[in-house]
Amino acid sequence: MEIVLTITTVVKVLLRIYILLLWVRLVIDWILVFNRRFRPRGVPAVLVEFVFTVTDPPIRMFRKVLPPIRLGQVMLDLGWMLTLISCWILLAILPGW
Repeated sequence: MEIVLTITTVVKVLLRIYILLLWVRLVIDWILVFNRRFRPRGVPAVLVEFVFTVTDPPIRMFRKVLPPIRLGQVMLDLGWMLTLISCWILLAILPGW
């Protein structure tokens, strides 16, 4: 029983780290929206690339299932939000710490 609790604890910690990466991606996306000339160099470029590489697959999957919704001149992309909600649901389902 202890091994199951250990595994679920590790999974929950990884999910929390992933949620943190999703929030970092949101901040980076908003920086890119407000400053289109923003091009990180050096270590920040590696970190930005890592965040996008890790968070892109589930966001793209949700975009295929539910494409962005057009609201006049604006496109509302729900991929990020659905990924975050899915992580929260997984955290709620898993037992343990």
